[in-house]
Amino acid sequence: MSLLLLRERLTAKVVGSLWVSEGKMSEATARRFGAEMSEERAVGIVRLRAYAKVNLDLQVGAKRPDGFHDLRTIIQTIRLYDTLTLRAISGPCQVRCSSAGVPQDRDNLVWGAMHKLWTASGRHGDPTGVKVTITKRIPVQAGLGGGTSDAVAVLRGVCRFWGLTFGHHELDGIASELGADGPFFLVGGTALGIGRGDEIYPLAELPRYWVVVAVPPRGVSTVEAYGWLEQDRDSTGGRGGFPGRQVWRSPQVIGSSIALDGVDNELEKPVAGRRPEIRRAVRKLANSGAEIAAMTGSGSAVFGLFAQRAMAVEAARGVSWDGWTVKISETMNRDRLAQESGFRS
Repeated sequence: MSLLLLRERLTAKVVGSLWVSEGKMSEATARRFGAEMSEERAVGIVRLRAYAKVNLDLQVGAKRPDGFHDLRTIIQTIRLYDTLTLRAISGPCQVRCSSAGVPQDRDNLVWGAMHKLWTASGRHGDPTGVKVTITKRIPVQAGLGGGTSDAVAVLRGVCRFWGLTFGHHELDGIASELGADGPFFLVGGTALGIGRGDEIYPLAELPRYWVVVAVPPRGVSTVEAYGWLEQDRDSTGGRGGFPGRQVWRSPQVIGSSIALDGVDNELEKPVAGRRPEIRRAVRKLANSGAEIAAMTGSGSAVFGLFAQRAMAVEAARGVSWDGWTVKISETMNRDRLAQESGFRS
């Protein structure tokens, strides 16, 4: 079954050895998850959760004509989230965050999301009527998707303030403009991403795991990570700079779940080669009993999945080095995500 045919049908199909579940959310879930909002009414304060993700598997193909790389990635939502408080105001939209290194107003991706939605609704000029205050818990520049997740969450929220009716398909198009992982944050749970990572297909959910996330003091930019990968591939005659068909590795499944011992992040080796602290943390988590220990996305965060909370707590102590940010979380499936990420007035 080709991925193209899969995309056209959006039903339960097998992609390689990965079981793809129903590609369209139920109407009830869509309403709970905020993908569709039709009511137009006075809104005072709305609070939203924007959840982080980790990449369980990340394969990088050749660079595309648009400058992005072809990707095949398995993404997982974890219960680590920012809180966004939306308030009705008069005048231009505002974005505020007290965390160091997080831009304000139009320099923040959240403002960009509101502007794109404002324009898509047929309105002109800068967006008005909403102030967004971000309470950050997701570390920045860590490969956890916090900035994009915040922006996608705001898409759902401001629809309610502006009395807009935008379905999942319309929001998906805007979300893809916010980041390659943008459409994932409209779906969540365990999902397959292809193309530049923005074509999302829900997978059978991963069982619940406890997650240790460790972020070193030094961040890694996406440009740096992919640049290092290209350098390494060029020096070894690798596939990164060459056109042609990419042969993708398909992780195995046990029952309906992904076999974690078959996953890999192809950005980890080139990044860890320049940042030895990342390799050290991955090894420490693996030696602490993690089912999988890896870098997520382009880094710099590393994570480990543990079957028991006690193991995760002990592993977290082992990587709580000076300057590191360490958090204990857990994986989330789509049902739980829909229940927890809805509007809180």
